[in-house]
Amino acid sequence: MSLTPHVSSRIAVFAAVAGLLLVPLTGCGTADAPEASAGTPSHTRSSSPPQSSHSQESPKAPAPTQVTVPSLGIDSTLMRLGLNEDGSVEVPPAEKGMTAGWYAGGAVPGEPGPAVLIGHNDTRFGKAVFHDLHKIAEGAEITVVDGAGTAKHFTVTGKETVAKGSFPTEKVYGPTGDRALRLITCDGEFDTDGHPVDNLIVYAKLS
Repeated sequence: MSLTPHVSSRIAVFAAVAGLLLVPLTGCGTADAPEASAGTPSHTRSSSPPQSSHSQESPKAPAPTQVTVPSLGIDSTLMRLGLNEDGSVEVPPAEKGMTAGWYAGGAVPGEPGPAVLIGHNDTRFGKAVFHDLHKIAEGAEITVVDGAGTAKHFTVTGKETVAKGSFPTEKVYGPTGDRALRLITCDGEFDTDGHPVDNLIVYAKLS
């Protein structure tokens, strides 16, 4: 599952689900497994996520280590995700389908800017961490805990399903004054290769 397209050098300073990020999750397979599952988020390669200026110009707050969505029963540790050699955003490997990841090129959850979490919908091993993400309701709470044990609470403001070929890179990864959070996974029908054709994006802001 490849979540993002390539990142331009300038935008690369800010953003980047492998399907989720900057670019849509296109392959919906794992970054290291071509036969990756159909539930893996991936982005098109038309653009790359910008990296957060905060992540490069100022000391980072402790990295996030856990995300929970009480209304959906989601409770996952977070792995650190970067960029692949082709500039696309990494996604968790299929064998770790029940673990979500944080795109380290973006904001730290709770800090100014968009923080992006990416997770599989399904993998060849079965249901994955964000399998029920499509059920999330506006107003739902998402909690992210950092390495220092501090919990940051976010409120869902909306969600949208977009075709991977029309992934809203700037909207998802672009600069914002809000302390924002995005959760990305795959969604929709399957193409002839068995990959979902859409991405589901959940938008939230610090409560």
